[in-house]
Amino acid sequence: MSSAVDPVLVLVLLLNFYVVGTSRLHAVINGVALQGAVLGVLALLVHSGSVLSVLVALATILLKGLLMPMMLRRAMREASIRREVEPFIDYVPSLLAVAVATGASFAFARRLPLAPQHVGSLLVPASLATVGTGFLVLATRRKAITQAAGYVVLENGVFVLGVGLLEAMPFLVEVGVLLDLFVAIFVMGIIIYQVNREFASLDTARLSNLKE
Repeated sequence: MSSAVDPVLVLVLLLNFYVVGTSRLHAVINGVALQGAVLGVLALLVHSGSVLSVLVALATILLKGLLMPMMLRRAMREASIRREVEPFIDYVPSLLAVAVATGASFAFARRLPLAPQHVGSLLVPASLATVGTGFLVLATRRKAITQAAGYVVLENGVFVLGVGLLEAMPFLVEVGVLLDLFVAIFVMGIIIYQVNREFASLDTARLSNLKE
């Protein structure tokens, strides 16, 4: 495993804070896109010289770094929204929550019975912290587009952990995970467009006001 893995994982963690700390949807999507591209590089660094890692890296950069952000941007343009307004938890408390989750992830990872090559690495704590960040965005943001971005961040955390087990996992499983995520974002984009066209709002809190 390359010595550049940990600096790349630090960048993944910093992008978690960037996604949580901005209200501009364009910036959120850019952060998610950059994180997806970084994960592609991570796959190459963890398993350098492996043909499987090259294929997974290319698929990751294509889907996570290019196609899915492009679909989210299109949904944002169709919905004519630019900012996340009045989240359930404001941005400063959200950043503090991510900081706490990141610290807790490092503490928890030290207690896990890890393989020798993963002891001292940031793979596991970065994975746990990124999953927690995705859950936070899903639970605290009102706009469906931001929630979709949060789902991508959550899956990115799962992917970080999967990178460490790449050689033991069939390539078909990795492609299946990426394809499932691609389809989920595609469907989310359609739903966002339809909801905005019919109800002129993407605030998910208003769903509680629906009556039979």
